Amino acid sequence: MSVHPVPEALATLVKQLGALPGLGPKSAMRVAMTLLAWPEQKTRALGSSISTLRDRLGLCCRCLGLSEEKVCPVCADPARDRHMLCIVPDWDSMLTLDNGGFYRGQYFVLGGLLSPLDHVDPSSLHTSELLSRLREGEITELVLALGATGNAETTTSWLLDICRREVPGLAVSRLAQGMPLGSEVKFMDQETLRQSLAYRQKLD
Repeated sequence: MSVHPVPEALATLVKQLGALPGLGPKSAMRVAMTLLAWPEQKTRALGSSISTLRDRLGLCCRCLGLSEEKVCPVCADPARDRHMLCIVPDWDSMLTLDNGGFYRGQYFVLGGLLSPLDHVDPSSLHTSELLSRLREGEITELVLALGATGNAETTTSWLLDICRREVPGLAVSRLAQGMPLGSEVKFMDQETLRQSLAYRQKLD
């Protein structure tokens, strides 16, 4: 019994969609079939948005978060506390924290967490950019908002060491441990994040 072949164009799209997080082969096929059912104009508009995404977005030169400008709106805001720097692992976490409206300092996106099993070491992160930011002498308190996973704990210890060595006397705190063990910042609800930030713990 012969199997009806999937058209090459559809098979290519399904393969590309299947590389996205949370999409297996069957889910990717459902998405592809949905796109085929859309009006042509709507499908082409989606394709155009995807193709221009990298052209329009870059990294803010200050916090290394996603931005359409050289300096993102958060870093450009003169009402922000220039002496407090919150370090987050990724832009998703920065977005989640800032949308709560309870933190009014600066941010720095580290670019991930240390993970020996995944071959992520300090050279894979934005280490040099962070140290350059600290050397400016403006930051007096560092808030580590890295989550409560094993990799977050490892990264916290490493950051505590290098930042205090670089800036003696720098106050360093972390989000309160009301965050569930094994949790990531970007998946926390706003109230948990607000309390964790408000009752952040100073690190010795």
